[in-house]
Amino acid sequence: MKASNVCITNVFGFGFLINGDFSAASWVMSFRFSSGEREIKLLQDEIERLRDPQELNFMSSQLDELQEENSRLKYRLNILKRSLQEEMSQNGKAMLNINQCLQQIFGEAISTAYPGLENAPLMVTLNQQAKFGDYQCNSAMPMAQMMKAKGQKVSPREIAEKIVQNIPNNELIERTEIAGPGFINVHLKRMFVSKLLSNLLVNGVQPPSLKKKKKVVVDFSSPNIAKEMHVGHLRSTIIGDSMCRLFEFLGNEVLRLNHVGDWGTQFGMLIAHLQDKFPNYLSVSPPIGDLQAFYKASKKRFDEDEEFKKRAYQCVVKLQSKEPDFIKAWNLICDVSRNEFQKVYNCLDIRIEERGESYYQDMMTVVVKEFEEKGLVQLDEGRKIVFAPGQSIPLTIVKSDGGYTYDTSDLAAIKNRLFDEKADIIIYVTDSGQAVHFQVVFAAAQLIGWYDPKVTRVEHAGFGVVLGEDKKKFKTRSGDTVRLMDLLEEGLKRSMDKLKEKGRDKVLTPEELLKAQRAVAFGCIKYADLSHNRINDYIFSFDKMLDDRGNTAAYLLYAFTRIRSIARLANIQEATLHKAAETTEVLLDHEKEWKLGKCILRFPEILQKITDDLLLHTLCDYLYELATTFTEFYDNCYCVEKDRQTGEVVKVNMWRMLICEATAAVMAKGFDILGINPVQRM
Repeated sequence: MKASNVCITNVFGFGFLINGDFSAASWVMSFRFSSGEREIKLLQDEIERLRDPQELNFMSSQLDELQEENSRLKYRLNILKRSLQEEMSQNGKAMLNINQCLQQIFGEAISTAYPGLENAPLMVTLNQQAKFGDYQCNSAMPMAQMMKAKGQKVSPREIAEKIVQNIPNNELIERTEIAGPGFINVHLKRMFVSKLLSNLLVNGVQPPSLKKKKKVVVDFSSPNIAKEMHVGHLRSTIIGDSMCRLFEFLGNEVLRLNHVGDWGTQFGMLIAHLQDKFPNYLSVSPPIGDLQAFYKASKKRFDEDEEFKKRAYQCVVKLQSKEPDFIKAWNLICDVSRNEFQKVYNCLDIRIEERGESYYQDMMTVVVKEFEEKGLVQLDEGRKIVFAPGQSIPLTIVKSDGGYTYDTSDLAAIKNRLFDEKADIIIYVTDSGQAVHFQVVFAAAQLIGWYDPKVTRVEHAGFGVVLGEDKKKFKTRSGDTVRLMDLLEEGLKRSMDKLKEKGRDKVLTPEELLKAQRAVAFGCIKYADLSHNRINDYIFSFDKMLDDRGNTAAYLLYAFTRIRSIARLANIQEATLHKAAETTEVLLDHEKEWKLGKCILRFPEILQKITDDLLLHTLCDYLYELATTFTEFYDNCYCVEKDRQTGEVVKVNMWRMLICEATAAVMAKGFDILGINPVQRM
C-alpha cells in the first residue's frame, strides 16, 4: 500500500492528518481544541443575544462575566492550537494508545449526551471476548446509579444508546453494539490498525507522546557497606532497575540512586579491626579478600572484648569528626565493598549512582532545626520525636545521646530529592517490611510542607521476600543467607547445561554460546522475579525459570530468536523489510492476523498501566500473550513458502513478514524495559 494521508474529522469539523505524523497527544489535543471552539461559539451567540438593550438592563453584570470568560477561552484555544501544531510536527512517530483515544471519544460523547452530569465515570476496557468486539465502554451502569441518586430514573441501556448517538466521527471505530444491560461493544477499523502498524514499522517502537518531561528519582538496591549483597537485595535491584528503564523509555529524566548503608557505629569496629590487622593501611592498601569474614571477625571482637569496644566507639567519634586517617580507613572499606557490588551490577547490567547515608550527614542538622522551628518536635525521655497526622508511631529524629537515626537520614534524603533534585516522582523500592516506616516519613514531609501529594508523586514500591522451594525464606543448606554472586554463578552453570542439553553448543560459535549463556542465566533470574506480582512472596526455582515452556524468560527468548530468524532464513535483508514497511499495506484479513495486530498495538496501554501502579508483572504477562498469539498466527498464516524438495524459497508474503518484524520489535523493547538482553541466535 502506498503511503497516504488519512483525515480524522470529529463531529465539530476539526480534522487532522495521520501518516508518519500521527500521535496520541495530537488526537487528544484535537478534541480539546474542538471543545474549546464549541464553547466559544456558544458564548459568542449568548453575547449577541445579550446586546439587546432590554436584556442589558438587567444582565449587564453577567455580560461582563461572559466576555471575560470568552477572552479566557480564546486564550486557551490559542495555546491548544500552538500545542497541537508542535505535537503534529515533533511527535508524529509516537505510538498511539488506542484505549486512551477511545476514552477521549467516549468522554466527549458522554459530556455531549449528559452535559449536566459532573464527574461521569469513564470506563473503557479491552473486550475479553473477541467475538463481541475489540474494546468495551462500561460507563452506562455506574452513570445510571449516579442519576438514580439524583432522583433521575434512566435505564443503563437508554444511557448507552444516547452515548452511542453522540459518538463523534472518527477513524478508530468501525461500529458499536449495545449488549446486555448497557455494555457498549466497540469494533475497531482494520484500516486504522493497519496504519498504526505501518507507523510502528517505519519509525520503530517509539514511546507514547509525553505531555511534560518529569524528573524521576528511584531509590533501589541499597546494600550495606562491609556486607556482601545477598538474595534479599536481588528483588530491589531488579525491580528498581526495570522501573528506571520504563520511565527512561517514556522520555523522563531519571536519577537512579543507591542509598547504601555507609555510615554508623559499625564503622568504628571495622576501622579499629583494620588498624590492628593492617597497621600500615595508610601507606599500603590492605588486602581484604573476604570483607564478609572481616566484618564477622570485627563483630566478634566487638561483642566479646570490652577494650576493643571502647576503641571502636572512639573511632566512631573520630570518623564523625572527619579526621583524615579515619576518613581514609572508611574509604578503603567502602571501596572494597563497592568493587564487590559492581561485580553483581555488571552481571545484571545495572546502572546506579551511589548516594549513601554519609551523603546526607551535613543536611540532618538543618532538617532537625527546621522541624524544631515549626514547633513539630516533642521530647520523649531525651529523644526528639515527630508525630505526623494519622500515624500511630513517631519518627525519632535525634537519639537521647544526641545522634541521628535512619529516620533523620530519610527525612534529609527526601528533602534533598524534592528541593535540590526538584523531583516530580520519587519511588522507594524496598521490602514491604519497611512500608510503615516510609508511610510515616512521607506523612512528616507533608506535615512540614515539603510537598503536596496532589502535585508530587512519592511512593513506596514494596515487595515480598524470596522463598526457597520449601516455601521458607531462601537460605543455604547451612542456614546462611544466599550470596547474590553465588546465585548468579549457579545460574550461569545451569544455563550452560541447558543449552548443551538442547545441542546449542553444536550450532553456535563459542562466542555466541557464551552470549546465549549470559542471556539465558541473567534473563531467567530477572524474569522469574519480575513476572510475579512484586507485592507477593515468590519461590525461587532454577528448574522452573529455565523451563522453556510456559511464562518464562527461556520460552520468550527462544520465541524471540525464532521470530528474528524468519527473515534471515528467507534471505530477506533488513533494508528490504524497511522499504517494504513504507510501501506495503499490512493486511489483517485473517482472524489470526487481526488478533496479533491488535495485540502488538496494546503495548502503550500496558506501559501506561505499569506507570500508574508500578506492577511490572503486567508487562511479563503481555509479552507472554504476544508470543503465544504470534505462535497462533505463524501456525495458521504462511509467511514464507519453500519448495519441499529443494528447500528454496518460492514465495514470500511480505505483509506477514512485516507483522513478524513488528512483533519482534515490540518484544525487544519489552525485554529492554525488563533489563533482559536477548541474542539473535540461541
